[in-house]
Amino acid sequence: QVQLVESGGGLVQAGGSLRLSCAASGRTFSNYRMGWFRQAPGKEREFVAGVDWNGRYSYYSDSVKGRFTISRDNTKNMVYLQMSSLKPGDTAVYYCGASGWGHLMNSTAYDHWGQGTQVTVSS
Repeated sequence: QVQLVESGGGLVQAGGSLRLSCAASGRTFSNYRMGWFRQAPGKEREFVAGVDWNGRYSYYSDSVKGRFTISRDNTKNMVYLQMSSLKPGDTAVYYCGASGWGHLMNSTAYDHWGQGTQVTVSS
Protein backbone atom coordinates (compact mmCIF):
# COMPACT_ATOMS: atom_id res chain seq x y z
CA GLN A 1 0.00 0.00 0.00
CA VAL A 2 1.00 3.60 -0.64
CA GLN A 3 -0.46 6.48 1.30
CA LEU A 4 -0.51 9.87 -0.42
CA VAL A 5 -1.09 13.26 1.19
CA GLU A 6 -1.37 16.43 -0.88
CA SER A 7 -0.70 19.95 0.36
CA GLY A 8 -0.09 23.42 -0.98
CA GLY A 9 -3.49 24.32 -2.36
CA GLY A 10 -5.16 27.65 -1.71
CA LEU A 11 -6.62 30.81 -3.17
CA VAL A 12 -4.56 32.72 -5.73
CA GLN A 13 -5.24 35.47 -8.23
CA ALA A 14 -5.15 34.83 -11.93
CA GLY A 15 -1.59 34.98 -13.20
CA GLY A 16 -0.20 33.79 -9.89
CA SER A 17 1.65 30.64 -8.93
CA LEU A 18 1.28 27.76 -6.50
CA ARG A 19 3.30 24.66 -5.77
CA LEU A 20 1.48 21.50 -4.78
CA SER A 21 3.25 18.78 -2.88
CA CYS A 22 2.41 15.12 -2.46
CA ALA A 23 4.05 13.09 0.29
CA ALA A 24 4.12 9.33 -0.15
CA SER A 25 4.60 6.67 2.50
CA GLY A 26 4.36 2.93 2.51
CA ARG A 27 5.77 0.71 -0.20
CA THR A 28 8.74 1.72 -2.33
CA PHE A 29 7.92 5.08 -3.86
CA SER A 30 10.25 4.64 -6.80
CA ASN A 31 8.23 1.60 -7.96
CA TYR A 32 5.40 3.92 -8.96
CA ARG A 33 4.91 6.45 -11.67
CA MET A 34 3.15 9.49 -10.30
CA GLY A 35 0.49 11.78 -11.64
CA TRP A 36 -1.66 14.78 -10.85
CA PHE A 37 -5.31 14.93 -11.77
CA ARG A 38 -7.93 17.55 -11.04
CA GLN A 39 -11.69 17.64 -10.71
CA ALA A 40 -13.84 20.73 -10.95
CA PRO A 41 -17.44 20.77 -9.67
CA GLY A 42 -19.76 18.93 -12.03
CA LYS A 43 -16.89 17.67 -14.16
CA GLU A 44 -15.00 14.41 -14.46
CA ARG A 45 -11.54 13.96 -13.02
CA GLU A 46 -8.99 14.92 -15.67
CA PHE A 47 -5.31 14.26 -16.18
CA VAL A 48 -2.98 17.18 -15.52
CA ALA A 49 0.57 15.83 -15.45
CA GLY A 50 2.50 12.61 -14.97
CA VAL A 51 6.09 11.56 -14.36
CA ASP A 52 7.90 8.26 -14.76
CA TRP A 53 9.74 6.29 -12.07
CA ASN A 54 12.92 8.36 -11.95
CA GLY A 55 11.64 11.70 -13.20
CA ARG A 56 13.27 11.44 -16.59
CA TYR A 57 10.05 11.70 -18.59
CA SER A 58 7.04 13.86 -17.88
CA TYR A 59 3.70 14.30 -19.58
CA TYR A 60 1.17 17.12 -19.58
CA SER A 61 -2.32 17.83 -20.72
CA ASP A 62 -2.56 20.41 -23.47
CA SER A 63 -4.38 22.77 -21.13
CA VAL A 64 -1.42 23.08 -18.74
CA LYS A 65 1.57 22.47 -21.00
CA GLY A 66 4.06 25.30 -20.65
CA ARG A 67 2.51 26.53 -17.40
CA PHE A 68 2.79 23.55 -15.04
CA THR A 69 5.83 21.43 -14.17
CA ILE A 70 5.76 18.06 -12.45
CA SER A 71 8.79 16.76 -10.59
CA ARG A 72 9.65 14.10 -8.05
CA ASP A 73 12.29 13.52 -5.41
CA ASN A 74 12.70 9.80 -4.73
CA THR A 75 15.03 10.50 -1.81
CA LYS A 76 12.20 12.30 -0.03
CA ASN A 77 9.24 10.32 -1.40
CA MET A 78 7.77 13.51 -2.77
CA VAL A 79 6.15 14.64 -5.99
CA TYR A 80 5.47 18.27 -6.84
CA LEU A 81 3.36 20.28 -9.23
CA GLN A 82 4.61 23.79 -9.87
CA MET A 83 1.77 25.82 -11.33
CA SER A 84 2.33 29.20 -12.96
CA SER A 85 0.23 31.66 -14.95
CA LEU A 86 -2.84 30.26 -13.23
CA LYS A 87 -6.24 30.85 -14.77
CA PRO A 88 -9.74 30.70 -13.26
CA GLY A 89 -10.26 27.56 -15.35
CA ASP A 90 -7.57 25.84 -13.27
CA THR A 91 -9.86 25.96 -10.23
CA ALA A 92 -10.42 22.40 -9.02
CA VAL A 93 -9.54 19.84 -6.41
CA TYR A 94 -6.12 18.46 -7.31
CA TYR A 95 -5.33 14.82 -6.62
CA CYS A 96 -2.03 13.01 -6.51
CA GLY A 97 -1.98 9.43 -7.75
CA ALA A 98 0.44 6.51 -7.87
CA SER A 99 0.44 4.17 -10.85
CA GLY A 100 2.04 0.75 -11.06
CA TRP A 101 1.35 0.26 -14.76
CA GLY A 102 -0.93 1.40 -17.57
CA HIS A 103 -1.40 4.62 -19.47
CA LEU A 104 -0.39 7.53 -17.24
CA MET A 105 -3.11 9.80 -18.63
CA ASN A 106 -5.84 7.33 -17.70
CA SER A 107 -7.14 7.48 -14.14
CA THR A 108 -7.81 3.73 -14.19
CA ALA A 109 -4.04 3.18 -14.28
CA TYR A 110 -3.70 4.55 -10.76
CA ASP A 111 -3.71 2.27 -7.75
CA HIS A 112 -3.58 4.86 -5.01
CA TRP A 113 -4.93 8.37 -4.54
CA GLY A 114 -4.57 11.16 -2.04
CA GLN A 115 -7.48 13.02 -0.51
CA GLY A 116 -7.04 16.08 -2.71
CA THR A 117 -6.21 19.73 -2.20
CA GLN A 118 -8.36 22.65 -3.33
CA VAL A 119 -6.95 25.22 -5.73
CA THR A 120 -9.04 28.30 -6.37
CA VAL A 121 -7.99 30.93 -8.91
CA SER A 122 -9.81 34.23 -8.76
CA SER A 123 -10.18 36.54 -11.74
